[in-house]
Amino acid sequence: MTQTKGPVLIELDADTPHDTPDRAPPVPDVEVPQGRAMTTAATLAARPASKLAKWFWSLLSAIIVTVMSVTAWNFAANLVAQNAILGWLVTGLFALFIAVLVLIAIKELAAFSRLKKLDDLHRQAGHVLASGDLSEARKLVGSVEALYKGREDTKWGLERLNERKEEVFDAEALLALTERELLTPLDHAARAEVEAAARQVAGVTALVPLALADVAAALTSNLRMIRRIATIYGGRSGTLGSWRLTRAVFSHLVATGAVAVGDDLIEPVLGGGVLSRVSRRFGEGVVNGALTARVGVAAMEVCRPIPFGPKSKPSVRSIVASSMAGLFKRDGAKSQAD
Repeated sequence: MTQTKGPVLIELDADTPHDTPDRAPPVPDVEVPQGRAMTTAATLAARPASKLAKWFWSLLSAIIVTVMSVTAWNFAANLVAQNAILGWLVTGLFALFIAVLVLIAIKELAAFSRLKKLDDLHRQAGHVLASGDLSEARKLVGSVEALYKGREDTKWGLERLNERKEEVFDAEALLALTERELLTPLDHAARAEVEAAARQVAGVTALVPLALADVAAALTSNLRMIRRIATIYGGRSGTLGSWRLTRAVFSHLVATGAVAVGDDLIEPVLGGGVLSRVSRRFGEGVVNGALTARVGVAAMEVCRPIPFGPKSKPSVRSIVASSMAGLFKRDGAKSQAD
């Protein structure tokens, strides 16, 4: 026969509090996406190179160029000694390659010159706005007209500006007229580039699960976006010029703390608590796209020859809302149907 076991009793101390709902620990909050891909990309782009690293890369480049030059010279000389015709053909190829390198260097120098010209115009415009000198304002407007002369997308604006600029006798009003007639179409084109880059970064971050792929996509998209914005405003930059411009933009954003997630970035697109109900990857994509929009606005400010007026500066919130609207259209329609 089996003996029936009675219930097991566990004695509790008298001073031990009983577990009740009001004593339960709070549910931990869902971690809000922080846009780590864009933050990492900004940190990498803005990180200053040390003097030791500069010396290392400079000496390594000098050694590699020297070795390649000596090797190419010995190869061509030996080939000429063995077969004169073939040797001179190879020497001609080397000469053409060197000529291409010289042309690339000239192109990069011209790109740096164009970027410096935009920077000088921007600084001059700030001085004119501060001083209110009409003669300096007219000189600045003439320089801006020369910058955009011959472009089809600014032809109509230049004509309108030439018709009306002589009627304005105030420096600030003259710059406002130049901004409205000449730079507004360029602002629209630059804004379209920012919105496209924001959508691309958001989509890649949300759909590609590979490690560091989102960082590479964010950095590549931002480089391309900044380069196109510079081209729109007349500062067509080369490879080195684009990287230098990108570093300047990201350094400014990191120094001012602008590469950070705030309610002003995601509020126009997502309501309160929505990020906690969607997938974390999707939330990271939204935040990375919003940070890309902020970088794009900063690039527009850097590349624009005349600073934005108080009412003409594009809003990061509006850019985020318009660039991310397609991602939420279907979800929003479903919510309304429910």
